[in-house]
Amino acid sequence: MQVDIRNRPSFANLHVQFEPGDKIIAEAGAMATMSANVEMKTRLNGGFFGALARRFLGNESIFINEFSAPSAGELVLTQPFPGDMVCTELRGNTLFLQPGAFIACDPGVRMSLGWAGVRSWIAGEGLFRLKLTGTGRLWFGAYGAIFDREISGEHIVDSGHLVAYEPSISINVGMAGGIFTSFFSGEGLITRVRGQGKIYMQSRSFDGLAAWTNAHLW
Repeated sequence: MQVDIRNRPSFANLHVQFEPGDKIIAEAGAMATMSANVEMKTRLNGGFFGALARRFLGNESIFINEFSAPSAGELVLTQPFPGDMVCTELRGNTLFLQPGAFIACDPGVRMSLGWAGVRSWIAGEGLFRLKLTGTGRLWFGAYGAIFDREISGEHIVDSGHLVAYEPSISINVGMAGGIFTSFFSGEGLITRVRGQGKIYMQSRSFDGLAAWTNAHLW
């Protein structure tokens, strides 16, 4: 199965070319178009209670779709907001995603929830992260372009820009500085990531867009 990311970084989408017997798991509502011979099966995302937890705690759909084709076919997957997509391959390791970032994965990748912490909730990032583990390719998206960093030590990311990170990374959300700096610098809360591993960030944030829009409406 060949999967290409096209039209990046502003309006990226996944183009899947099926060979007979190929399968891919996708977020509900991600399908934009597909060949008539491609079959789609909808199921709960990890059982009833697990699916409910991912919906209300992780901001993910209760359902996921499994696409397959008995013969060669095409599938295009997209995301609900403008931005980039990336592919990473899991080899028994784990990656944490921000809510709403998951797009698709190979059948060997499993989904669950990971605890993000109360400070993450205070910063508007949610109490939980989507936890992906197993073996296979994983595709996720973000608002704006996606770029990554290999860090060793501490790195600072503005709140709302962290998309994904490895479990070797610890997250601590706090003020950008003192009270005056935090309130008048325009930065507010920041995320301090510590450890050794890879993080993925997005060049735009929904909070930034909302603040800009609100300022121009009144």
